[in-house]
Amino acid sequence: MKALFHGVIAEELVHPFPHTSRDERENVEQILAATRAFAAAHIDAAAIDREGRIGDDVLRGLADLGLFGLAVPREHGGIGLSSLAYVRVIEELASLDASVALTVGAHQSIGIEGLVRFGTPEQQRLYLPSLARGERIAAFALSEAGAGSDASALKTQATLLPGGEAFSLSGSKMWVTNGGLASLFTVFARTSSADEGHKPRITAFLVEPGEGVEVGPNADKLGVRGASTTQIVLRDARVPVGNVLGAVGRGFPIALEVLNAGRLGLAAGCVGAAKRLVKMACERVQQRKAFGRAIGEFGLVKDKIASMMASTFAIESMTYLTAGLADARADFALESAIAKIAASEALFQIANDTLQLAAGIGYMRAHPYERMLRDARIHGIFQGTSDILRCFVALAGMQGPARELADVGRAIREPLKSFGLLGDFAVRRARTALGRERMSRAHPLLNREAVVFEEYTVELAKAVDKVLRKHGNEIAEMQYTQRRVAEVAIDLFGIGACIARTTRAIERRGVEGARREIDLTTMFVAAAERRLAAEVRSFDKNDDELRKAIAARAYVDGGYPFDAV
Repeated sequence: MKALFHGVIAEELVHPFPHTSRDERENVEQILAATRAFAAAHIDAAAIDREGRIGDDVLRGLADLGLFGLAVPREHGGIGLSSLAYVRVIEELASLDASVALTVGAHQSIGIEGLVRFGTPEQQRLYLPSLARGERIAAFALSEAGAGSDASALKTQATLLPGGEAFSLSGSKMWVTNGGLASLFTVFARTSSADEGHKPRITAFLVEPGEGVEVGPNADKLGVRGASTTQIVLRDARVPVGNVLGAVGRGFPIALEVLNAGRLGLAAGCVGAAKRLVKMACERVQQRKAFGRAIGEFGLVKDKIASMMASTFAIESMTYLTAGLADARADFALESAIAKIAASEALFQIANDTLQLAAGIGYMRAHPYERMLRDARIHGIFQGTSDILRCFVALAGMQGPARELADVGRAIREPLKSFGLLGDFAVRRARTALGRERMSRAHPLLNREAVVFEEYTVELAKAVDKVLRKHGNEIAEMQYTQRRVAEVAIDLFGIGACIARTTRAIERRGVEGARREIDLTTMFVAAAERRLAAEVRSFDKNDDELRKAIAARAYVDGGYPFDAV
């Protein structure tokens, strides 16, 4: 995606579409089969939602299956799955129950990730084996009441105690997933004074429950009610120097890289839930009768089913492609943010449409539709709201082109310091004056879709160049423009992922064997092309100022101040 912002199509990063080895695929299938059998006997999603907790017997069963060690290296007692295999298992868990998937996913995608990537050998030997066995549950404590997306506003303070052997941590953390279950927290705190007037130096700590660590009650939530979400209050909690994760003052890079992995895990969970909902919708529209026939025979119902199928295929393709980039050790910060935005919003729309197709029973608690709609809502909020992630995608993507304009580059880097971290990727300038870049590896049957991708890659690069020159260093504040840039980037990533996946399917199974992939890619790209055309037009013709004025008046008037007629 960083290359696309320059108008360059880096096909070597997406072709061939990533896939697991035969041995790992067989291993994953065994894990999935065992998980399904366990879930059929022991996981009651309705009861978990009703009681607001996952039973100890279920947690022990998940641990016995090895599900808490999926991403832990084998030398530390885990299964050591690749990212691609890991997201496949999380996807399956999410199709069974959202709270279970969130508990297992938060333990590994964010709870353990920092320790795996940045822990010392001693820290890893001490904690990872018990974490892999599920004897310990891990949690990630970054957000605070006044510091969500703006992580630079953290107030939790870490002070080095006399003697230099330990830190004292004081502050509070909000919305800690697994907070009530965890016996190891990755906590982020300031190691610089809050009144220095400079950007804070943040340090990551491995914190165990004990004196000075107070865990609040589980929050009463709209959805994923079985997952433990708590506040953590630190009151002069003593943490040994040996429990610093990474280097003192280098906690931001750790948090940001962990969140990249976390967003990928969340996208995988959305894919699994979406697949389950599509299956439920297809079953329901064949059962439900109206006017003497199954409602699945009516055109508008078929349209909903087809849209749900195409959306699910696209977010699955984006998630798998991002996992492949992670396995290739590529910088996947932009891609994981895009996958999380697209997957969370597609899931909520699919959940809403499935409930609509279910009709009256969809609204009743005796059926799973309303629960899955409630469970879906959180994905657009945690680990970066969809709004803030759109700003991140735009600013991070434009950072490369903006380097040619020094002042703009500095303006963009400033907000990214507290939210985004990207590696370098060398690209050549787009040859927009001489003609568009070409996709050379897409299958010829997908030529029309490839042309759409090529043309709008040029449009993205042209738009980025235009808005950077127009707004200069004010671009960091131009959120309407950022949103448009992000929308173009999101659809381009979806198109590219679908083309790469379907190309591989055709090469492996032939045209007829890949007919479903071809049709779904065609449908998704057609819809994306319409969205892209509208977004590109809106760079020049829009009602941004009117919308700002309406909102400003509403703030002054206190909402909607009109009397009914």
